[in-house]
Amino acid sequence: MSEKSSSSGSDEDVDPESVQPVELGGVLSKWTNYIHGWQDRWVVLKNNTLSYYKSEDEREYGCRGSLCLSKAVITPHEFDECRFDISVNDSVWYLRAEDPEHRLQWIESIELHKAESGYGSESSLRRHGSMLSLTSAASALSATSTSSFKKGHRLCEKLAEMETFRDILCRQVDTLQKYFDSCADGVSKDEFQRDRVVDDDEDDFPAASKADGDCHHNNNGSKEKLFAPASPKGFNGIDFKGEALTFKATTAGILSTMSHCLELMLKREDSWQKRLDKELEKRRRVEDAYKSAVYELKKKSQYGGPDYEEGPNSLIKEDEFFDAVEAALDRQDKIEEQCQSEKVRIPRLTPVPPGDVFSSIGTHRFAAKVEAMVQNHMTYSLQDVGGDANWQLVIEEGEMKVYRREVEENGIVLDPLKATHSVKGVTGHEVCHYFWDTAVRMDWETTIENFNVVETLSDNAVIVYQTHKRVWPASQRDVLYVSAIRKILATNENDPDTWLVCNFSVDHDKALPTNRCVRAKINVAMICQTLVSPPEGDKEISRDNILCRITYVANVNPGGWAPASVLRAVAKREYPKFLKRFTSYVQEKTTGKNILF
Repeated sequence: MSEKSSSSGSDEDVDPESVQPVELGGVLSKWTNYIHGWQDRWVVLKNNTLSYYKSEDEREYGCRGSLCLSKAVITPHEFDECRFDISVNDSVWYLRAEDPEHRLQWIESIELHKAESGYGSESSLRRHGSMLSLTSAASALSATSTSSFKKGHRLCEKLAEMETFRDILCRQVDTLQKYFDSCADGVSKDEFQRDRVVDDDEDDFPAASKADGDCHHNNNGSKEKLFAPASPKGFNGIDFKGEALTFKATTAGILSTMSHCLELMLKREDSWQKRLDKELEKRRRVEDAYKSAVYELKKKSQYGGPDYEEGPNSLIKEDEFFDAVEAALDRQDKIEEQCQSEKVRIPRLTPVPPGDVFSSIGTHRFAAKVEAMVQNHMTYSLQDVGGDANWQLVIEEGEMKVYRREVEENGIVLDPLKATHSVKGVTGHEVCHYFWDTAVRMDWETTIENFNVVETLSDNAVIVYQTHKRVWPASQRDVLYVSAIRKILATNENDPDTWLVCNFSVDHDKALPTNRCVRAKINVAMICQTLVSPPEGDKEISRDNILCRITYVANVNPGGWAPASVLRAVAKREYPKFLKRFTSYVQEKTTGKNILF
């Protein structure tokens, strides 16, 4: 994954507010369709656009698709820690990162590009010269009552503030009233002294008045003359006590009115709260209905997406899952029948090494494990199905019988299967040879999509990687395993000629697990015993005198969750078909040829 800044120039020349989000590019798994599933794609995040290419090397050929992120909705998946979905209207991209850390990095980068796009972002407002209007609108909004309610202030809190202001005003009125009362008392004393001065010396009063004048200190510390020198009698026209009483009565009326308003508002608050609760409930119901409608629409429009794949959180119901698998298998059967009728088999000459090669243990790195598997199958796989093994007979068609033991681990079906069959005219060596030979595998195996030999360990052991055809809605499976063929040496002369092929899962650096497929684990063995009936007289042994008794055992871990009923139904349906198809192929290949013991 690569990142680079979209700005250029030196650090001094770059305006911090004009820096654009960094570009991001890397490999993400993208859901293509239900046939191909998840595919790795090169994804690029640049200039508010998310684009994808088939690979990094093919960028020069143009992108295969792109999304504008202005109105995109990014949804991290609820259960898959590596997956996130991006939807724009009806277009949805399902993406998976390699780990949760990379998913978080992609989501944060996409959100940053989305935040910096369109006219809704702060940077875009700067680019369009609208920052002033944004600031003005924000300040105007904060001054309204709506903003107060958004911040959590209820009406009762505002009323409490009004009561506080009323108490303050009461204290102020009391202070002013005391001041006016003291002023009135001072004026009365001045009148008394003035009358005495006038009576004693009326002629000296104007001069004294001009020289100094009677002064009163107001509350600001300045001096004011209580009466005009030219008209000393004018002071008698001011009634301070009357003015004080009027102010007190006026303020008392104001306070009474405010108290009455407070009482009315408190009574009305309950009614307003009930109305608000009703409106909120209506809004909640409308939002729930909208979400439900959007979910149903999204579910309908995106049917077949990754949310409908197998898994414990799949949106598809178990009966729908079963029907879909059955329908897909039926389609594959019809296609295979048509291909078989049109196929012209190409004869392949597959040289068979001498028998001692198949009886040797080998010296490769898996030799010890192969030997342990062979001994284990020879000990337990040939045991009778009766007793305490709890084998259940599920299919019986002529000589073929299929048994099953129901086993589950952590909710995953791990039922061991065992099949017995008898085929006339072929030997155990021939059956095991065609089952093991990779050169003819695709001639009879119809469930495989791709197949290749990863490593040849010896003449009788190879490492094989194969992917199986997908059956939607189940995920596609792949398998990596060692396949070894062995001739079992007889311990006494009465033992039948016995051959064995065992396939068991291993790991290899050249075939690591990918997001595209679910890696299944297998432990499979085919044990074939040749029974010969003596010919009449001196006749040579022909294919009419030989019979191959086949024991096939399979322990498969599907590697992922799927409904138990579906897995068991598919196994019950496919295993008998596989045995019939394979044994018919062997009989066809050996007809008219020398017997290979």
